[in-house]
Amino acid sequence: MRTQDERGPPAAQLAEISSANWTTPRDLQEQLRRLWKRGELLRSLTGGDHAFPLRLTLKGPTSTDLAGRFEAVRAWIAGLVAFGQIRIEWREFTHRVLGLQRVPQSVWVDTLDTALEAIGKRAEAARFNDLLALTRSRQPRLLEWLARRPLQALELAESWEHLLAVVDWLAAHPHPGIYLRQVDIPGLHSKFIEDHRSVLTEILDLSLAPPVIETDRAGTVKFAARYGFLDKPTRIRFRVLDARIALLPGPSLPDITLDADSFAKLTVPIRRVFITENETNFLAFPPATQSIVIFGAGYGWHALARAKWLSQCTLFYWGDIDTHGFAILDQLREHFDHVESFLMDRATLIAHERVWGKEADQVVRDLPRLTETERALFDELRDNRIRKNLRLEQEHLGFEWVKAALKGDLSENG
Repeated sequence: MRTQDERGPPAAQLAEISSANWTTPRDLQEQLRRLWKRGELLRSLTGGDHAFPLRLTLKGPTSTDLAGRFEAVRAWIAGLVAFGQIRIEWREFTHRVLGLQRVPQSVWVDTLDTALEAIGKRAEAARFNDLLALTRSRQPRLLEWLARRPLQALELAESWEHLLAVVDWLAAHPHPGIYLRQVDIPGLHSKFIEDHRSVLTEILDLSLAPPVIETDRAGTVKFAARYGFLDKPTRIRFRVLDARIALLPGPSLPDITLDADSFAKLTVPIRRVFITENETNFLAFPPATQSIVIFGAGYGWHALARAKWLSQCTLFYWGDIDTHGFAILDQLREHFDHVESFLMDRATLIAHERVWGKEADQVVRDLPRLTETERALFDELRDNRIRKNLRLEQEHLGFEWVKAALKGDLSENG
């Protein structure tokens, strides 16, 4: 079939082609872009599955379209022919009205370079090739990672040589026993390793010998321990609530921060320990005999669990009255099963209706360590029986209410 001249199809024919849902050059480009976004075009540079020539999906006119939309079909074919990055395979047939005709049967992109040109990605592919060459010469084991995450590798192109330098350094200094910011690599700023912990975990696990990796330390927060660095000590902040207990010279009710190991070794006459999640509540917590208040750490209780002496104290946890507050209480009981909730009851919730808030994402799993009373309130919140996504933040409680509750708890516990 003869094609139109180079002036292109008129608007009416373009609209007809669009309504017919025939594959256009733009559709072919979009197919290639999808392959790019999945990393498959770049992956072919690493010996991946996408071999060329590559056949693209083509939907064209039917025999009925050929007779009823003859000019639109001609315009459609002209558009494909003008798209220089494809090779067209033709099908010849004899139409009962029009006689011998030839229409596209399939379209192919013969080379990766042609595919990249069609979507304007040749420069990015050249950059990726440079990364492959550098990695092949320095850390060939990481070619596997580049094949798996080619687009992420492109995003890291400017940092890739520094990432390889970290791998080289750790390979030469297994279990270094220093802090991350003490690593001295020319051209590397002190925060580089911390800023790239996620990707470094992936590439170090591929590059380093298994014996030098502490595989039981997982996640970015355990990065230092996983690769034999020193980790920043976990700190526990607490206030003494009894002026008769003199831990330090100075204020009678000091605000103290200790590393977890030092806190674990404390020997003080403490009988009651309150844990609160809000700093203002921590700072303003009323005085109490033989007591301290700890500024909580959300869901992180492992450091606190080192202090075995806490098992000999009466523990109170004061959190928000919402599903997450009860989830934190439930987790704390994994380490201290005798902990009691403080101001996390239904009476406190109802009395503070005017300051109710909204919890964004509720905990819906069961919490097996709650008491019967706590579980009943948790179920009311989880099932939205009082109000949808109901939350009472601990900082909204009046301090007279706190003092009254504190007085009651102290008298009950002696």
